[in-house]
Amino acid sequence: MKYLFIFLFVSTSINVFAQRGLTVTSPDKNIRFWLSTDQNGLVYRVSYKGNVLLDNSRLNISFEKGGAFANNLKLEKHHSQHLEENYQLIVGKNSNVHSACNQLLISVSEKSGLKRRLEVELKVFNDGTAFRYRIPQQQQWKSVNITEEANTFNLSQNPLVLTLFRENYTTSHEGIYNKLHLSEIKADTLMDLPTLFSFPKGVFMAITEANLRDYGGMYLRKHQGVLQSSISPLPKQTAIKVKAKLPHQSPWRVMMIGDRMGTLIESNLLTNLSDPSQIKDVSWIKPGKTTFPWWNGNVTPDTSFAPGNNYETNMYYVNFCAKNSIAYHTVVEYGLHEWYVNDGANFMPGPHADPAKAVPGLDMQQLCDSAKKVGVGIRVWVHFAALYPKLEATFAQYEKWGIKGLMCDFMDRDDQEMVNMQEEISQKAAQHHLHIQFHGAYKPTGLNRTYPNEFTREGTLNYENNKWNNSVTPDADINIPFTRGLAGSTDYHLGGFRASNPSTFKIHYTAPMVPGTRCHMLAMYVVLENEQGMVCDYPDAYIGQPGFEFLKEVPVTWDETKAVSAKLSEHITIARRKGSDWYLGTINSNTPRSLNTPLSFLPKGNYTAEIYSDAPDANINPNHLVKVVQKVTSQTVLKTTLTAGGGQVVHLRKDF
Repeated sequence: MKYLFIFLFVSTSINVFAQRGLTVTSPDKNIRFWLSTDQNGLVYRVSYKGNVLLDNSRLNISFEKGGAFANNLKLEKHHSQHLEENYQLIVGKNSNVHSACNQLLISVSEKSGLKRRLEVELKVFNDGTAFRYRIPQQQQWKSVNITEEANTFNLSQNPLVLTLFRENYTTSHEGIYNKLHLSEIKADTLMDLPTLFSFPKGVFMAITEANLRDYGGMYLRKHQGVLQSSISPLPKQTAIKVKAKLPHQSPWRVMMIGDRMGTLIESNLLTNLSDPSQIKDVSWIKPGKTTFPWWNGNVTPDTSFAPGNNYETNMYYVNFCAKNSIAYHTVVEYGLHEWYVNDGANFMPGPHADPAKAVPGLDMQQLCDSAKKVGVGIRVWVHFAALYPKLEATFAQYEKWGIKGLMCDFMDRDDQEMVNMQEEISQKAAQHHLHIQFHGAYKPTGLNRTYPNEFTREGTLNYENNKWNNSVTPDADINIPFTRGLAGSTDYHLGGFRASNPSTFKIHYTAPMVPGTRCHMLAMYVVLENEQGMVCDYPDAYIGQPGFEFLKEVPVTWDETKAVSAKLSEHITIARRKGSDWYLGTINSNTPRSLNTPLSFLPKGNYTAEIYSDAPDANINPNHLVKVVQKVTSQTVLKTTLTAGGGQVVHLRKDF
């Protein structure tokens, strides 16, 4: 990794600061962060191209000892600098990232009372801005209990909001997004992150957080008419949000900003703000697609072996993977019983649950050895509550067997305790050469840079729900790239090959159906970033089916990402590059439409395009698609006709 740092130190008198405030601008001068003090503490404003987005908002952190850090403050010193950095990502929307920002670090202290000190750190990039608190060691203050971090976001212009409301902090972060104006949001309702704000003059802002480590997760709520942050409290009480020894720091409070939605989608802001990789040897980390037979109901053909939690059933899927370029097979369950020993019910761990012991009849060593011979890795599903008490012993056994990774499920919290437990899982998994997929978990915060063995996270309603309801429709899908998808890799249970329209969809626990067209499903592999893309259906659902050839070849990691077009809640087109090949994915809401899709993102040269589009009768037979091959260049504009819930995917190969 190569790093370039350029420092410019600026000193300004405290009196000038108090009178005029300090301003940090983005390198391109479009984003302006202004910070000052008044009788109530620290106040800030954010503007974009002269358009004020946040007006007179507060930096507000409170402690059990001494209360809010807001009154009678003095500014001791501050430094500004320009920072540039180049780094690589193993998992992410770009393999090589250039980060550039202007930074301001301000030391603040109380004039009287406890005379506590902290630092406010600001960074302003061309695609957004962020701030965080740094609490240094100090003689009278060895540790802290943070009771709240009620920073305010006083948004101007009553923007349109796309957000996920939550009832409380104990949540899997799964639900249908709401679109309404800020003025229409009910008071003190939790809003999950990221939340998107669309301003009347065509400016977009998303609020989220980065580098969430040793801290509670952040939410928003509208309190007394103004949005403010709220931190998930520690378990079994509500008063204390974070306990920490000093020095300590908060995560970054992030505002992605741009006058095209694509700026936010393409942004690497969260990884820019996260710590570099803590894994020295990354040669073993190999993202790839995986089966997940639980979704399809463990369908097997009429064969000579008895289906079950056994070697034969799993090898049926392993051999399918080997023949079709699918990197991993996931061992989950059969007959609603986990693959590992457990005396609990409904997947909940009983008193003798042991995720390091396979059920009788399943020789995990034999399975891993056989899969390795045909080039397929074995990964497993495990309940968090069964895994965490036996973390080291379980991971040691997995490494001994040759397991390559796991899905850790049912965490449903993001308080400081859970955040630290998840980081411990990532750390220990890396020590045993295991990749991680967090399910029933909070949103990403850029830590795929810090722990690149974390391939994906859930934190969203997704196609697993098709087994028991019809809530995940194309209208629900289209909101994900504008919200949860902005945070990073999104586990969505992709790959269902029984497409349906609203009149034909039926709930099936085994061999479930998916709303939308076959092309919509294929396009989701490009529209969503997901380094552990699932191939959820059973082998015979794919073999010989139109579009399966695209599913086999689409990558899970990318060298470059471009948002070609995006209209909130209507349609989105994403282009992603792997080597010299480009993949283009478009998904549509439940309203038919036609689009002109320019290929101006392509470098110079001639390309062969394999185009998979909704068939003319896809509104009646949504599994029907049309595949055409044509020559294109960067001057080509594709005519895209999308049925209701439709999609289109294109594989572009450069002609050499």
